[in-house]
Amino acid sequence: MTTADPTVETKAFQAEVSELLNLMVHSVYSETDIFLRELISNASDACDKLRYEAIANPALIGDGEQPKIRIVPDKNANTLAIADSGIGMDRQELIDNLGTIARSGTKSFVSRLKDAKDGSGLIGQFGVGFYSAFMVAERIVVTSRRAGAEEAWTWSSAGGAGFEIAPVEPDAKAPQRGTNIVLHLKKEAAKYLEAYEIERIVRAYSDNIQFPIELVDDKGEAKQINSASALWQRPKSELKPEDYKEAYKSIAGAFDEPAMTLHYRAEGRYSYAVLLFAPSTKPFDLFDPARKGRVKLYVRRVFITDDADLLPAYLRFIRGVIDSEDLPLNLSREMLQNNPQLAQIRKAVTGRVIGELETLSQKQPEEFAKVWDAFGSVIKEGIYEDFERREKLLALSRFTTTAGDNRTLKQYVADLKPNQTEIYFLAGDSIERLKSNPKLESATARGIEVLLLTDPVDAFWTAAPLDFEGKPLKSLSQGDVDFSMIPLTDDSKKDETKSEADEANIIAAIKLNLGDRVSDVRASQRLTSSASCLVAGSNGPDRELERLLARQNRGLGAKPILEINLRHPMVAAIPAAGDNAADLSFLLLEQAQILDGELPDDPAAFASRLNRLVVSGLSKG
Repeated sequence: MTTADPTVETKAFQAEVSELLNLMVHSVYSETDIFLRELISNASDACDKLRYEAIANPALIGDGEQPKIRIVPDKNANTLAIADSGIGMDRQELIDNLGTIARSGTKSFVSRLKDAKDGSGLIGQFGVGFYSAFMVAERIVVTSRRAGAEEAWTWSSAGGAGFEIAPVEPDAKAPQRGTNIVLHLKKEAAKYLEAYEIERIVRAYSDNIQFPIELVDDKGEAKQINSASALWQRPKSELKPEDYKEAYKSIAGAFDEPAMTLHYRAEGRYSYAVLLFAPSTKPFDLFDPARKGRVKLYVRRVFITDDADLLPAYLRFIRGVIDSEDLPLNLSREMLQNNPQLAQIRKAVTGRVIGELETLSQKQPEEFAKVWDAFGSVIKEGIYEDFERREKLLALSRFTTTAGDNRTLKQYVADLKPNQTEIYFLAGDSIERLKSNPKLESATARGIEVLLLTDPVDAFWTAAPLDFEGKPLKSLSQGDVDFSMIPLTDDSKKDETKSEADEANIIAAIKLNLGDRVSDVRASQRLTSSASCLVAGSNGPDRELERLLARQNRGLGAKPILEINLRHPMVAAIPAAGDNAADLSFLLLEQAQILDGELPDDPAAFASRLNRLVVSGLSKG
């Protein structure tokens, strides 16, 4: 291409982009079709941006021609062009958009892509779709002119360490506005020059793109190959399950099947159409600290933003579209945040989504299980944040308990033991460790079901005062627990004998030896066979919450309470242990820490102490 300035600028790719391109150039991924879907999606975004900016500045569409997308295969030149008459890019935007990936988690993403057997799904999830073109192209040339600008620019790269950028001569061929991407195809990618292949991919992935997609034949004649209809505006009676699946993949840029589809039109004070999907697999950015949703806001079929927080953060996994008939087209950022009409839409749609999840859990439990397995840890954030819907979210929640998997609180309450008035739970970092936790012993002896909570969010939502159907939730690692009114499952195990150990002397000795390492020492109602356990006081944070906060240097420094089993031989031996009393006291604390998944404060001292006690026992034997 001829340029006004013979000096072509050469720039290096961002390090992560170079690594990503290397993966693409030497790609072994089977789903190479996605490159076309991704380029069409980018072109559609550019057309959306033009329509939105033209609301305030109609001159940007000075010719009056509405945005569209064109695909031009050229078998003689072995090139495939994807052109759009959208907003276009200036020089800096070409450098920023095609030379860097301005996203957090990029290194993690590239690492995952390396390890993936087929990275096509990850490519779409992370929004680096342009680079997928290097799976089929040995060289890419991009020519772009921003709407309203006089200068056009060309960007080119062969997928190596860098790219070239140069201005286009005024008399050279360049779009009046928009972007033209020319792929110089690899030999093995020649099939993408066939019209039937292009039409197949567009029908599968891009049929619901809002703008006409035209395929140009070798005679220069163009025909539209997508329906370009707002599917969410069509009556449900006209649509088939396949239509929704295609729409989901197009709107969400997804490869999985939707586990739930919600399509309706709200009429009345405000009118809007809703088409939302719950994926069946986790998107890449589910736990991004920003916790942003990805539901797209349209106003009268014009895309406005996907950053309007149309659903609460705990429903950020939902994908889809909300299209309003009443909102002003020129919504500003301030209006998005404070518009009362949008607030009403948020509230109503949130209620419908939760209602649909309830219906799914009752009528299609297998599909709901997919949603819960993928997003349950996110939905539970709502128990902590959304007081208004807390009861519904608790009812939706599924738990692993000592009685089985996928248990509901309704099932739990139905199976309460005689005289049981509370719902018991235990929070930790793994199911296996929780199942072997000594704090379960007394509950197990009475057949009391206990929720086993292992998601980090569990430590937070359980910190709120909660009840379900009038039954409070109670942690087995916090405060007092009294099971005395609940009968044992096996009366033969009942021990009516009183401990002969001097309770006061034992507790006083342990307190003296441990000093301020614990806030208190007391006899336990939780233990039946283990010697000791650690619990939190009634007024402070639960043990698991304190551990999580401490890892982030936000711990409150709350000292635990050491509970001891007075009937355990090691505890009963303390009054007569002499010089070993201090070692036994520390061992009670340290073994309780280990059973909670913690290291002793001083592992070396713990090992020495244990060795002394073992040697002492052996010598007496």
